[in-house]
Amino acid sequence: MSFVTALALAIALLVVAPIVAHRLRRQTADIRLFPAAKLVPPTPPKARRRSRIEDRALLGVRALIVLALALLGASPLVKCSHLALDREGGASVALAIVLDDSASMRAPVGASGGAGTGTKSRFEAAKAGASELLASGREGDAIAIVLAGAPPRVLLAPTTDLSAAKLAIEDARPTDRATELEGALALAEGLLKELPQVDKKLVLLSDMADGHSASRPLGQGLSLPLGVPMPELAAKVADCAVLSADRAGPSVRVRIACTPGETFATRSVDVLAKGKVLGSTPGLGSSVAEVVVKVPADAPADLEARFSKPDKIPSNDVAAVLTETGPSAIAVIADPATETTATGGAPVVEQAFAALHTELAIRPLPQLPDRAEDLAVFAGVLVDDPPGLTPEQRKALSTFVGGGGVVLLALGPRASEAPLGATLEPLLSQGVAWDKNGSPGASVASAHSVFSESAKSLVELFAQKRTTLGATDLAAYETLLSFTDGAPLVARRAIGPGEAWLVTLPFSIDDSDLVLRPGFLAILDNFADAARRHATPRRSDIGTSWLFAKANVKQVKGPDERLLPLTRDTDGARVSPGLVGTYEITVDGRQELRVASFPAIELDTTPRKAEAAASGKSGTGVRTQTEISWVIALLLLALTAVELVLRTVKKPAMA
Repeated sequence: MSFVTALALAIALLVVAPIVAHRLRRQTADIRLFPAAKLVPPTPPKARRRSRIEDRALLGVRALIVLALALLGASPLVKCSHLALDREGGASVALAIVLDDSASMRAPVGASGGAGTGTKSRFEAAKAGASELLASGREGDAIAIVLAGAPPRVLLAPTTDLSAAKLAIEDARPTDRATELEGALALAEGLLKELPQVDKKLVLLSDMADGHSASRPLGQGLSLPLGVPMPELAAKVADCAVLSADRAGPSVRVRIACTPGETFATRSVDVLAKGKVLGSTPGLGSSVAEVVVKVPADAPADLEARFSKPDKIPSNDVAAVLTETGPSAIAVIADPATETTATGGAPVVEQAFAALHTELAIRPLPQLPDRAEDLAVFAGVLVDDPPGLTPEQRKALSTFVGGGGVVLLALGPRASEAPLGATLEPLLSQGVAWDKNGSPGASVASAHSVFSESAKSLVELFAQKRTTLGATDLAAYETLLSFTDGAPLVARRAIGPGEAWLVTLPFSIDDSDLVLRPGFLAILDNFADAARRHATPRRSDIGTSWLFAKANVKQVKGPDERLLPLTRDTDGARVSPGLVGTYEITVDGRQELRVASFPAIELDTTPRKAEAAASGKSGTGVRTQTEISWVIALLLLALTAVELVLRTVKKPAMA
């Protein structure tokens, strides 16, 4: 409270004046003659008794008048947190409210440094501010609501239905997303540009912590005025998070990060199973660390890693423990006798993958596994000229492709001589033939866009023979690159959520020059890219969309037991997790678990500056000062009228 405000309120001390006046007032007594009194000698008066307060109602009214005068003098100097819209000429307004629903908004209001005094979260305070803005709306105003958690989303498209806007604000919930303020403001500005209202305004309700505190002030570059009316939300808060936890045998490797300049030295990291601590390690005096927690070898699979004591944002203090983070390798099944070069060394396929420096590990296997569990750890499987597949191998491969795996099959003489009962299903429904080749090499004109450059190196392959597919399989596969006579050299086919790639030449130096050409690297590179696309890791950061290409996704249940909305496009079904934790996905009739991790960038809670004009005052369309002088003035007039009535009904001597 300022000195001027306190001085104005000091007028209230004058309330004692009516009380003193009433107590000092004397009432003249009625004089009546008593004859016998003449016989008593007069006594000089020593003191006169003061009269008591005789009209309490009149005193009360006069005291209230003095108090009202004090409030009237102080009211222009007092501001409150109530938000309302300013209007230019009283016209209707087009308003876009950008509501920050990121993880840092879970901190309590007033929390800064290591201690906060608030009990309400910043998100709840921002929602209350949005509701106050909507309460000042009028018929004809257009309201749009954008959420600023990454990626920005439109919660409500522009509408003149104020009740729908109020319901949208009430239904808004905080998330564990990172913050994307610039993108949210650009999205909000785009929503308002085509509206007919002349008076357009942007209001940002955020703690301004988007991890880019050194960037240009928010509001620069916008064509519409920006208001940031709640500065109490913007304060740096200390926070630490468990980013990930991976288990390998009896060890759990836990990654931890904190707000820059903060540490988790005062807290330990525990690994629990159903609330029971199985292992623990003390905290470290660093902002970023990776600790190893030992657990019993027979510990259950359902584990979680968490801090021993929560901080201001407890939702990111725990992470599910994963035994593995998803497929990250390609299995290579080839005969070393036919693939090894004359100079020795690794087979040519392994050398080619090494030259590509793909992020997927290469795992050579002696033969194709006959169990689906053994294939589940791979993103792709490359099989060079297999002599058919056994029933067990076919079943395992069918499960692998049905789960989104990618298979590359190079066909050669052994594939055409498969023994009875050993077919190439589910990749090929018919047998293949190893026939004479009448084409010198690939046709550049037939090349798919992925081979537009590399096809030139395959025009001369010096292949005496090649594999011929059956008519049914020819119709099922898309030719990516063909021989000059139209026969497929590289083909692709989608099988459920997975893919099958075919090459009608084996990867043997004795059968062709294919493996010696740069185009061979292009074939392997595109196959590895397809494997990466299909092998979505079980863990990803909050805000990263999960794509289910050509898969039948029934539902996605989040850690809060709510079903997430699915969006579908030409690539498939997508879902964007917003909370840290484990998600249960029902896809193609099977259950799949994925984990969403906390984004490390959200730990930088330093507020970003806003443009000077975005202060919530003039020009931005939002005011934070409520004018109540007229209410007090009316009350003062009413009290004065009551006093006059009381004085007129009393005797003149008592006035």
